[in-house]
Amino acid sequence: MARSRRTLGILAGVAVVVLVIVGFGTWYLFIRDDAPEAANIETAGETLDQAGEGDEAAGASTLDGSWAVDTSVGSFDDFSGTWAGYRVDEELASIGANTAVGRTPDVSGTMDVTGDEVTAVDVEVNMTTLQSDSGTRDGAMRSRGLETDQFPTATFALSQPVTLPSGLGEGGTASASATGNLTIHGVTKEVTLDVDVDLSGSTAAVVGQAPVTLSDFGIEPPTGFSVLSINEQGTFEFQLFFTRQ
Repeated sequence: MARSRRTLGILAGVAVVVLVIVGFGTWYLFIRDDAPEAANIETAGETLDQAGEGDEAAGASTLDGSWAVDTSVGSFDDFSGTWAGYRVDEELASIGANTAVGRTPDVSGTMDVTGDEVTAVDVEVNMTTLQSDSGTRDGAMRSRGLETDQFPTATFALSQPVTLPSGLGEGGTASASATGNLTIHGVTKEVTLDVDVDLSGSTAAVVGQAPVTLSDFGIEPPTGFSVLSINEQGTFEFQLFFTRQ
């Protein structure tokens, strides 16, 4: 009898260990929120340092001139290069809270600097190539939500000059606010972006985000059997590298 009890105890212990392992595996594979980190200037600065090696002299004492988005800096595979996209919280069936993040490297644009001001910024994003961690989500975005088949591009155009932050190009980062017209889903709204800037030689990193209320842009959250709800408040975020022309 004692031997049977010991055997049952061992089996029970093994069962508990198995349940713990299975539970952890389920959490790790299906439940944990492993969305990529939000855009930040420190990460962009690491890429910038590599791109600007040996190019310090090209920075000169003035930033005057035209700059263009440079997709050759960094890599999209690890999000070290140029990209733009969305970040929004959602509730998934049988999983719970999750952060959905979709990004694309297909960004083009220009920036004009005159004196101590950025006088123009025009950026275009190809929304049809947004990628997230779910092919199902990406497919849904083509006909629902962002409806990228119907609205394939998003744009931002600066509407007010931005005074260049002091100390830019002197070894540190700087912050600024940029007001302009953001067009998503065929709807244009004036927004103010919080941006961080870093400079190395003839290459600049511009990182930022803007809160987006989906209904303001006529976006109906694509909920369904697996997606129970999507937060009305999302974020448009970007990491751009500009090179002087």
